[in-house]
Amino acid sequence: MKIQTLTLGLVLAFAPLARAQEDPLHSWNATGPKAAVRSFVERVTKAGSPDFVPVEERIAVFDNDGTLWAEQPIYFQVQFALDRVKAMAPQHPEWKTQAPFSYLLSGDTKSFLEGGQKSLMAVMAASHAGMTTDDFRATVKEWLRTAQHPNTGRPYTQMVYEPMVELLKYLRANGFKTFIVSGGGVEFMRAFTEEVYGIPPEQVIGSQGKLKYELVQGQPVLVKLPDVQFVDDKTGKPIGIETFIGRRPVAAFGNSDGDREMLEWTTAGKGLRFGLLVHHTDSLREWAYDRKSHIGELDKAWEEALVKGWTVVDMKNDWKTIFR
Repeated sequence: MKIQTLTLGLVLAFAPLARAQEDPLHSWNATGPKAAVRSFVERVTKAGSPDFVPVEERIAVFDNDGTLWAEQPIYFQVQFALDRVKAMAPQHPEWKTQAPFSYLLSGDTKSFLEGGQKSLMAVMAASHAGMTTDDFRATVKEWLRTAQHPNTGRPYTQMVYEPMVELLKYLRANGFKTFIVSGGGVEFMRAFTEEVYGIPPEQVIGSQGKLKYELVQGQPVLVKLPDVQFVDDKTGKPIGIETFIGRRPVAAFGNSDGDREMLEWTTAGKGLRFGLLVHHTDSLREWAYDRKSHIGELDKAWEEALVKGWTVVDMKNDWKTIFR
């Protein structure tokens, strides 16, 4: 009798853990967004369903900054570029008075960010140019290995949202191919996306500088140039999807107005579609920001989500856990 009682107790004690392990989205609270995600996936993957989507058409696209990992107080690639600019500054005395470099060197990130994509691309071009793609990838990997977030002290690769990593795995387990479509530099992201998200480099679309093919001591290399090839933001995102994927996605995930056109393009397709915005509402576990933010502004896309029925995740209320 005692053995039976003990066995029953153990079963009851471990039942919640077993259920949690069976739930692929266990870091999501049982609220509307989780239910919406599960319903969409079940409908498009059920054979015989009027909403069924063949495996080859199950394309899901994700923004990176603010959607898969944090983006405050500045984009992580901007911090990487800032560290590069500081290291290179002795060889470029003109940067002390030349915007936007002067803003970074003086610590005036507000003025730098007010320059928008133009400032970002200028600094990335100058700090990244002249390196081979192999050297650049190695430099990024080393920076990610040693750099720490200024607020949390965590490595940047630990500033990743656990609920979104679960979502990526859940979609792939159901036959989806997951792509990153982000305004960040494509070579920067490709240095870590496979290890951190399980997304290989060929499924990463981002902003890109021009490259030059050269022979160095008889060996072929690709050298990064200071010229912009493509900006993968706002209207650039649907263009990038069409150019590099060639299929309209059935699901799109973002967090800001920079992702609006990507969600518009995705959800305007035929059949059942899904759009989701991550709304940063948790000032204790992360940051709370939206319409007035200097980074990741969520304004027009939020209004459009309410009209078009896109799912909006309230981080404070919809996620049990924020970071991995």
